[in-house]
Amino acid sequence: MSITALDGKRFAEMVIQGANHLAANAKMVDALNVFPVPDGDTGTNMNLSMTSGAKEVKNNVQEHIGKVGVALSKGLLMGARGNSGVILSQLFRGFSKAVETKAQISGNDFAHALESGVETAYKAVMKPVEGTILTVAKDSAKKGVQAAQNSNDIIVIMEEVLIEARASLKRTPDLLPVLKEVGVVDSGGQGLVFVYEGFLAVLKGEMLPDTPSASLSMDELVNTEHHKSVQGHINTADIEFGYCTEFMVRFEQEKTAKHPFSEVVFRNDLSQLGDSLLVIADEDVVKVHIHSEQPGDVLSYGQRYGNLINMKIENMRQQHTNIVGETHVAPAAEKQGSPKEQQEYGIVAVSMGSGIADLFRSIGAHAVIEGGQTMNPSTEDIVKAVKEVNAKKVFILPNNKNIIMAAQQAADVSEEDIYVIPSKTVPQGLSALLAFNPSAELQANKASMNDALEHVKTGQITFAVRDTQIDGLDIEKDDFMGIAEGKIVVKNKNKGKVTEELLLQMLDDDSEILTIIYGEDVSEEEVSQLTQFVEENYQDVEVEIHNGGQPLYSFIFSIE
Repeated sequence: MSITALDGKRFAEMVIQGANHLAANAKMVDALNVFPVPDGDTGTNMNLSMTSGAKEVKNNVQEHIGKVGVALSKGLLMGARGNSGVILSQLFRGFSKAVETKAQISGNDFAHALESGVETAYKAVMKPVEGTILTVAKDSAKKGVQAAQNSNDIIVIMEEVLIEARASLKRTPDLLPVLKEVGVVDSGGQGLVFVYEGFLAVLKGEMLPDTPSASLSMDELVNTEHHKSVQGHINTADIEFGYCTEFMVRFEQEKTAKHPFSEVVFRNDLSQLGDSLLVIADEDVVKVHIHSEQPGDVLSYGQRYGNLINMKIENMRQQHTNIVGETHVAPAAEKQGSPKEQQEYGIVAVSMGSGIADLFRSIGAHAVIEGGQTMNPSTEDIVKAVKEVNAKKVFILPNNKNIIMAAQQAADVSEEDIYVIPSKTVPQGLSALLAFNPSAELQANKASMNDALEHVKTGQITFAVRDTQIDGLDIEKDDFMGIAEGKIVVKNKNKGKVTEELLLQMLDDDSEILTIIYGEDVSEEEVSQLTQFVEENYQDVEVEIHNGGQPLYSFIFSIE
């Protein structure tokens, strides 16, 4: 059997099989992750990225391979997460660009498209590091071009690509000292090998199982001495930039007229704020991945050019701590408290749930007060937090209508200059915080933060503690209630049904981004089911998910 021409339908099958095989082995890839940060999520991120690409391909299966490639590139760009996920998206962005005008491709076209993908990926990375997925992609693509000189059979070429990808993967510890020190191969490179295995299986008419690969054991890939996770060989304190920050900027003409966008300038400016920087731009959006100690500064810079979408900020020190079971003591820059020198602006936010508190801190809050529906902070609590921030001007985000009065009272009695942004919900508070610009004048910040409150819709799922009648509904104790913009609009004994019905009422054709913040009583299965429901019913809505850890509210929804 030989294949000398590859069309869109067969390529779509390759993408889908590659994504499925990677998904089946994502946990193994996670276990290898020590570079650039040992946060144990490379497999998860590559899986989510490739799955997003495969989903777009499934919706656009056709004979024309160039058009299928465009769909793959779009899906990968929108879903790309993490260093390796973003690089993976660039490998296939370059591949797709090379075949964009072709209805079908030859073996030589296929090999050179892989090489084009490598060139695109290297350009996207600020400081390429060898011994990573980049090296595996480069070495295997080069081998594919060599194979294409002797054969136009795409099966033969893909076999040579995969053989070299595996060989290159085994060489990664010789190129990257941290891999040799810990005793692992590169996690991103291993993820790419799984994708390529899926490609070859389709070309040969085979099906790979939806279970972890039996051809590889962890003993072959990782030093399992003392049964310790590889991430345990790295100290949490060695992580220099603690927040993995990802987002996209959707360009706005008014802003780009004031700040003309240059990818080179944009990349150079952001490189001063962290490392592991990747920047990908097209006509409408720019996607950013960076490890930073001050993610709020990164987001504020991005806002110069347009609206922020698809934001994800993760505390990598905490991720590492959770994996290895250390007791993590945050560095001074990460702790809540008073800076050494008085700063111009300070942000105090009220939060319920540790995950929501981390989210507020990660996007720029200087102090977070634990509080919420049943535990409102006092005026004294708020004044104390304001003093700890030590800023000339302090904004307070109450994030609950019952806390606004206490915040305003704190502003009245405090000697500091305090300005209350009357956020009634967590989504409103997050939206207002993202609108804050540390380089803007006071009145401009007040106006933009207050204006941001009006551009987000809030939904909440909670339960009734007693029988009552409200908003025209007869509610029984332990009923789950769906609340839209402060009004109860649906109730049911089944949490899942209430949640789905609430979203059906709140999401519409104008909805672009749904942020799901799930609480302490919600399982991963429930989150997965809800995500699937949204994807099936609202394909154009981008979904962001955060573990808020909040009590009382199973889900908090932000809709933009």
